[in-house]
Amino acid sequence: MNVINYGAKPDGKTESTKPFLKAWAAACSSVTAPTIYIPRGRYLLKPVEFRGPCRNRITLRIDGTIVAPADYRAIGNSSYWILFIKVNRISVFGGTLDAKGAGFWSCRSSAGKRCPVGARSITFNWANDILVSGLTSINSQLTHIVINGCSNVLVQNVKLLAPEQSPNTDGIHVQSSTGVTITGSSLQTGDDCISIGPGTKNLVMTRIKWALDMAIGSLGRDLNEDGVQNITLTNAVFRGSDNGVRIKTWARASKGFVRNVVFQNIIMNNVKNPIIIDQNYCPNNRGCPGQSSGVKISGVTYRNIRGTSATQEAVTFDCSPSSPCRGITLQDIKLTFMNNKAATSSCKNIRGTSTGVLLPKSCL
Repeated sequence: MNVINYGAKPDGKTESTKPFLKAWAAACSSVTAPTIYIPRGRYLLKPVEFRGPCRNRITLRIDGTIVAPADYRAIGNSSYWILFIKVNRISVFGGTLDAKGAGFWSCRSSAGKRCPVGARSITFNWANDILVSGLTSINSQLTHIVINGCSNVLVQNVKLLAPEQSPNTDGIHVQSSTGVTITGSSLQTGDDCISIGPGTKNLVMTRIKWALDMAIGSLGRDLNEDGVQNITLTNAVFRGSDNGVRIKTWARASKGFVRNVVFQNIIMNNVKNPIIIDQNYCPNNRGCPGQSSGVKISGVTYRNIRGTSATQEAVTFDCSPSSPCRGITLQDIKLTFMNNKAATSSCKNIRGTSTGVLLPKSCL
């Protein structure tokens, strides 16, 4: 199902939202497994919602570039740009998304200026059996890819790009989802390359090149919040980021938890905080009575992590006084400060074990 046959124009100027929706309607009702094809060219789309359930598996094959309108308010007022909702068995191959986020970032950086809420580039809500392969997303207003309330998701060989100073341009955000794998990807964004929200279970991340942080959190903003468990990051490289592997929680009451997490086989190149747990997150020091997090962190393993720290304190465990971290394991850690100077570690309200070669010296 070629979108041009439904009226789409590959000139980057003529709006093609309705032709894309016509192609989707035909595909969604097809008794055989259809492919929606987007040929080479540039296709202008306003916010668009591809809704299921559909009768069969759908493949979206993109050889062209999908572009947002030049006026950032056109997508910025909707909170999403491209949304798949309640769609099962959807595959997205190739292509480029260009959200043209610079105007929105400029608005956000201008004091006193009223700005729209901003749009995520591609969102999957309450969808199952998802494959995203070979997609490039550039200049998102906010997060590039959102996976929310989904199961059985594979994201592979994607490239996400936004300038380092672009605010809140997370790479991939996962929450309330089970069985997600992210592999073989390059993430260079202005905020967390991958952020992990409440209710995430069985997430595997492997063979990823990072320009900025990986964060479990921020968690514990709400009292009744689903926990995060069974998270694995392996075979990754961080370069010049503010944080490496980070767990971050609000310093307020919560019934949330983080457990069964493994960070292993990771290289840090000039990273400011290579290993960090921060349970004292409280922007502007508001809404954090007692400055103590209720999120319980347990069963976190750091194994074979090596490289250089841009600050002398390479390992920081700042856990909650009311819910101390438990079962933390350090194994074969070799992190040095600049010019091979000795790095340090810091521990608060934490219990765990250390084995193997440990640089800096373990504070557990």
